[in-house]
Amino acid sequence: MNHISEQLLPTDRFEQCEGNIVSDMAGEKVMLSVEKGKYYNLGEVGGRIWELLSPPSTVAQVVDRLLEEYEVSRETCLAQVNAFLDHLYAEGLIQRSQPE
Repeated sequence: MNHISEQLLPTDRFEQCEGNIVSDMAGEKVMLSVEKGKYYNLGEVGGRIWELLSPPSTVAQVVDRLLEEYEVSRETCLAQVNAFLDHLYAEGLIQRSQPE
């Protein structure tokens, strides 16, 4: 599995990879990776992070938006976003995106 660096920079930009089918189920996002034949339950917040990666977004943009929508500290939010992005990247569901 490929992992992104342990500490992402706020300017690191990511985007969704193609070939995934995403659906809402009872307020949570579920995804099927057609390429891998695997299902993923992204949950409510994970689903929101997924949505924020289309169009491509930086880590800072994702964190800032989540801080507007959820009551969480910046430090906790950043740590959770970094861990979630690392997992999505390792699974081949997102990729690095070039700056605009």
